[in-house]
Amino acid sequence: MRTAVVTGGAGFIGSHVAERLIADGYRVIVVDDLSTGSEQRVPAEADFERLDIVEYERLRDLIISSSPEAIFHLGAQSMVTVSVSDPWRDSAVNVTGTLNVLQAGRGEQVPIVFTSTGGALYGNEAPLPTPETQLPAPVAPYGASKWAAEAYVQTWALADAVPHSVCRLGNVYGPRQSPHGEAGVVSIISHKLWSGEPPTLFGNGEATRDYLHVTDAVEAMVRAAGAGGVFNISAGREVPVREIFDLLSQESGVQVEPVLAPLREGELERSRMDPTRAAERLGWKAEISLERGVPETYRALVKEFETGD
Repeated sequence: MRTAVVTGGAGFIGSHVAERLIADGYRVIVVDDLSTGSEQRVPAEADFERLDIVEYERLRDLIISSSPEAIFHLGAQSMVTVSVSDPWRDSAVNVTGTLNVLQAGRGEQVPIVFTSTGGALYGNEAPLPTPETQLPAPVAPYGASKWAAEAYVQTWALADAVPHSVCRLGNVYGPRQSPHGEAGVVSIISHKLWSGEPPTLFGNGEATRDYLHVTDAVEAMVRAAGAGGVFNISAGREVPVREIFDLLSQESGVQVEPVLAPLREGELERSRMDPTRAAERLGWKAEISLERGVPETYRALVKEFETGD
């Protein structure tokens, strides 16, 4: 049986990747330190290793013993505000952790799919839509750490002639997204509406993001395995957060006025990425519209809120 390793596989996106790989016939090994993930999200059919990717020796031994066909590297410190308050930990996980994954798989020449970011990487001055050729100008340590990690991924790909891939993800949403962080706008607003509380819309409701359903994100990552290169994975649509609120408010039937607030330190004003390269190289494009995906996600999240998952 083919084996794949998924770092961060107890997290929101990682658990969906693990689930998809199992459906495709892989033996899946989930690696996660559970600092933000939950073991409940790990598919029952997967093997689970509680492990911090900063611990190189343990990670190396796991990779060598399992001989994976691919590594899907989603393990990360992903909160912008945390990167501002503790850039050392942000760098340790996102940069050193990625280097550890690359080194652990180097002897077996295992292709890696690295999940990076789009908006936080390109910054506020990038043209819209933003192509992969745009020089990054991150506005927070989180974006800087992802850019540094990308440099290692691409350097190792050239040095070892291994087709590592970088997927610069848009603002991913969907079932299993925690409402208790800062990045899951759809989940956070959903939880507030379900609780009957007014959500806060940062950027006074006008900040835009390029939203992408998790199913579409996973499809792109699976296609990127072994392809090699850097890809924007997004719907290519700029959407203000107020529009997300309106869709969720309509689906929930809850009528509350949101609280408008300025952006927090390190947050991006606008984002829209150009996914043309992914369409041309991977044969991929986003299939799930916001008008379909956001209401479906609200219904799925409510079930999770009600059961405490």
